[in-house]
Amino acid sequence: MSQPKVVFVTGVSSGIGRATAERFAQRGCKVFGSVRNASKAEAVSGVECVEMDVRDATSVQRAIDTIVAKADRIDVLVNNAGGTLLGAVEETSVAEAQSLFDTNVFGILRTTQAVLPHMRRQRSGRIINVSSVLGFLPAPYMGWYAASKHAVEGLSETLDHEVRNFGIRVVLIEPSYTKTQLDLNAPEVARRIADYGTDRTRASQAIVKSVQQAPGPDSVAATIVDAAFSAWAMRRTPKGEASLLRKLRRFMPAGPVDASLRKSFGLG
Repeated sequence: MSQPKVVFVTGVSSGIGRATAERFAQRGCKVFGSVRNASKAEAVSGVECVEMDVRDATSVQRAIDTIVAKADRIDVLVNNAGGTLLGAVEETSVAEAQSLFDTNVFGILRTTQAVLPHMRRQRSGRIINVSSVLGFLPAPYMGWYAASKHAVEGLSETLDHEVRNFGIRVVLIEPSYTKTQLDLNAPEVARRIADYGTDRTRASQAIVKSVQQAPGPDSVAATIVDAAFSAWAMRRTPKGEASLLRKLRRFMPAGPVDASLRKSFGLG
């Protein structure tokens, strides 16, 4: 009888991470999930939670060492933990942009670098990075979030070329709006410039409305689990809006795409 796959999902406290970890557990995998504060985290069915902060290399290494000590391997890594930020590019401080990249990009780097030695030893593994449709589209007033996801896309494609000879493949998941608390409670930049006020408010209201009307995280979670065990494909967009946006970006002329995007954000 084959051993169950060992899966590590970052950021399982809620939303996409939680739904994904539960789906892996339902498939019979041995699942570990990271939480920033184990004493405050709500239990996740079928998942062993480990305390980890993706912004702290020591914390990341300690969590990976704990998992490998218990399970002896990691077959699938899902880099899901992330944050968002709302505000014009000009309004965003360097410190705010650096903080977002520290989680969304360097968090993936720290976790991946800690896991790769074990996957290379196994000569197998799959790394799944949760990106966004904003990894290939712009987003007014979410410029730094979009920039971080564009960075994740470039990093992931490059990494896949570097590790495939070790039996490891890298996958990007590109969801659109998903109804989670992270998106409904997006933090805003501290500094406000009056000239951006009207459009920023319109964009913020459009984003909140879209998130409220969006499906929950189950479809994204199903896409991630499928990406872990199906034939490799670099990009996977969940069915629905995300898949449509990828097709529009690829096949429609730039002008109509630009106009449609501005309309969706409530901009003239």
